[in-house]
Amino acid sequence: MSLPRIELAHGFTVSRQGFGGMALTEVYGGTDPEDALRTLHHAVDAGVSFLDTADVYGAGSNEELIGRLLTDRRGEVEIATKFGIEGSPAAGYTGVRGDAAYVRSALEASLQRLGTDVVDLYYMHRRDTTVPIEETVGAMAELVAQGKVRHLGLSEVTADELAAAHAVHPIAAVQSEWSIWSRDVERRVVPAAAKLGVGFVPYSPLGRGFLTGTVQAQSLSDGDFRHRVPRFSGEAMAANASIVEAVQSVAVNTGATPAQVALAWLAAQGQRFGLAVVPIPGTRKPQRIDENLGAVDVELSEADLDALDAAADLVVGERSADATWVSKGRES
Repeated sequence: MSLPRIELAHGFTVSRQGFGGMALTEVYGGTDPEDALRTLHHAVDAGVSFLDTADVYGAGSNEELIGRLLTDRRGEVEIATKFGIEGSPAAGYTGVRGDAAYVRSALEASLQRLGTDVVDLYYMHRRDTTVPIEETVGAMAELVAQGKVRHLGLSEVTADELAAAHAVHPIAAVQSEWSIWSRDVERRVVPAAAKLGVGFVPYSPLGRGFLTGTVQAQSLSDGDFRHRVPRFSGEAMAANASIVEAVQSVAVNTGATPAQVALAWLAAQGQRFGLAVVPIPGTRKPQRIDENLGAVDVELSEADLDALDAAADLVVGERSADATWVSKGRES
């Protein structure tokens, strides 16, 4: 199967929808590596070429998993990985680093785990505010010059940080949480990316599963990362049920599933703001990959978009336990 392709920026072309690898590690509870590998192969078989991972996912095990796929499928995919966070999503983060020496050492470790000699897109995962962003991106640019990285990206940066980084080296993509119930990036970061010609890669485009209507508080395992996300607390989750109801209503009207509606909404936002948008939903189930890819053919009416806009205004709870951890907490 083939998917439509889209240029994020600077000639970097990827499948219209990507795959977020974080779900294949322990962040949402235990995983089976062989099942995870089969899921990855299914994603590529289904036409997904853009695979997203990070050195912090599973303390490197997620990169190693994708490395197993790359053994015989490197030419079929574009690999994005990230550096900068110490710790893990499941056990808790311990710090952020962005000094030049760390950037270089982190990439070498990622290349080894991935079993490749070049990363297609290398992200600064989080901003180390103790280090000038020019130093961090300058070190990343050196990796491009050395042929070890093809394109640069930034995750959860502010509009000003994006502009400062882009002045050092062209940025191909910004990755931040963006979905029907996480829209703070639309205030400044998304318009800044559009102005600079930078693509946008929304993570958690399905609201960490909540927008699909399949997630309830009692269904989350003890090790599930979402227990630490404020809007997944009992009262907030109950209040946010109205958002899911709105998505489900649009799904019925369009003959799509709630997941497809949420992903089609992001495509519509890309048209609205005038930039390339490539969401990276993650899942452990091959059938969910097929469902998500069906969003490429879903078109939402103005009435549908108005209904979803109204629902988004009702969200209760922050998207991160620490506001400074994401761009919203540092945006002026």
